[in-house]
Amino acid sequence: MKNHRLVSLVAVVVVFAPVRVLAADIKVIANGSVKEAISATEVKSIFLEESNSLRDGTHVEPVLERDGPVHEAFLREYLGGTDDDLENYYRALVFSGRGSMPKQLGSDAEVVAYVARTKGAIGYVSAETIGEDVKTLTIVRGGNGTQRRLISQVEPEYPDTLKRLNIGGTVRLRLTIGPKGNVEGVEVLGGNPILGDSAVAAVRQWVYSASHSRTIEDVSIPFGPDR
Repeated sequence: MKNHRLVSLVAVVVVFAPVRVLAADIKVIANGSVKEAISATEVKSIFLEESNSLRDGTHVEPVLERDGPVHEAFLREYLGGTDDDLENYYRALVFSGRGSMPKQLGSDAEVVAYVARTKGAIGYVSAETIGEDVKTLTIVRGGNGTQRRLISQVEPEYPDTLKRLNIGGTVRLRLTIGPKGNVEGVEVLGGNPILGDSAVAAVRQWVYSASHSRTIEDVSIPFGPDR
């Protein structure tokens, strides 16, 4: 009988145990006036009210969820603290006159609606939340020890005509890499346009290590006699 009660108690604990949301299960969203890629450092600075603008001068406004697993996951991933830590931080800002409490909303739907209609607004929601009138931001993490490891690489083809004419050089690319490691987007930053097309076709097949969120990596691909 005692064992039966123990099993029942364990079952109740399991049922009511809090669900821990992972960083990969959330996304940072913004109003259409905000650029599509910002750094993790900028995200932290915005939500700690250390800055109210991005590097390009765009005015921004942080929007918080009041509580819940998504809120907790965002704090862990981008601010490195808990809800109590953040509340104490904001109280100190208000008390000192250096800031004010950001907008706090009760659900993903409310965050999406507010961000969609408020110029410069930035918030966070669960990854499954649909928000057609907002942007999902790419979070840049390059240069802070989180560089993605290249797992699978395809070499670009050197066009025969350019190779015979000894026309080469270096193509510079900016890659947007998805959480699962696939290359979602490629931007040519410089180099011969024909070589650029070849380089883009190759890197779209590259595979990187998995991460909590999208990242951006800059790569340079040389074309020369030895290729």
